[in-house]
Amino acid sequence: MYTYVAKRLLIAIPTLLIISLFVFMLQKLLPGDPILAMAGEERDPVLIAQLREQYRLNDPVVYQYLYWLGDVLRGDLGTSLRTNQPVTELILQKLPVTIQLAVMAMIFAVLIGIPAGIIAAVRKNTLLDYLANLVALSGLSIPNFWLGIMLILLVSVYLGWLPASGYYPFFADPLRSLETMIMPAFVLSTPLAAMLMRHTRSSMLGVLRADYIRTARAKGLSERTVVMEHGLRNGLLPVITLSALLFGDLLAGAVLTEQVFTIPGFGKLIVDAVFNRDYAVVQGVVLCTAVAFILMNLIADILYVLLNPRMRATL
Repeated sequence: MYTYVAKRLLIAIPTLLIISLFVFMLQKLLPGDPILAMAGEERDPVLIAQLREQYRLNDPVVYQYLYWLGDVLRGDLGTSLRTNQPVTELILQKLPVTIQLAVMAMIFAVLIGIPAGIIAAVRKNTLLDYLANLVALSGLSIPNFWLGIMLILLVSVYLGWLPASGYYPFFADPLRSLETMIMPAFVLSTPLAAMLMRHTRSSMLGVLRADYIRTARAKGLSERTVVMEHGLRNGLLPVITLSALLFGDLLAGAVLTEQVFTIPGFGKLIVDAVFNRDYAVVQGVVLCTAVAFILMNLIADILYVLLNPRMRATL
């Protein structure tokens, strides 16, 4: 098991290096010159020359990348060209917001999607199955921004149950923080719940046709025992991998949802950085997002091995 984890980590290292190279080079393709924006309207040539020297923009691109990579390995993601604030500090400010939103959305998705998929598989070709598929297709089809606006009108404006927008730190007031995050988390969870439902249904249908399931039923076990103890353990294995990858996607930020509900997370941070040509922030956020994806993929692989005895036997 430890050898397997070590191999996966070794694979992740060159992947991260390639991603860092793409992140660095792609920002070079973005239009505009941030130094000119920093120099102001007067654009003093002396100031421009000083800024280019300060940010090593006069060096060859290869040296610029090596300098940047060395700083990243030391935990220094650079300084925001717009606010002159360390990028690491900006990310640490937004990270708790994004993590809270991602965790709540994932909880909603799992609580809705997996039970719906199990029920749809067990009650195949019945009204419950058709309803579950209809809801899943609706969740995949309805745009997040439209659903968010409709929820604000219904829940906040007409019913007055929850605040329409904004964010409150969790540790400052947990209850108020949860109230502000319920609607955006639910909006984010709808397509995830739909995907989990479809994958759970498909996986459970394959498992419930297996020979060992027929054997369990022939022994006289109750349908609940057959489904929950024999079928569910194997049926959820591919769903675990999908859930980890979906959670990694949530950590990347949800631009439209955060804009609709005015949530200061990763999505809003990177949108503002792109519009302001704040390349250092764009690089830092994209790199952190890539690391999150790789970590979640690694966790999914480890969980898959832990839950699947056949995989452990091959290691």
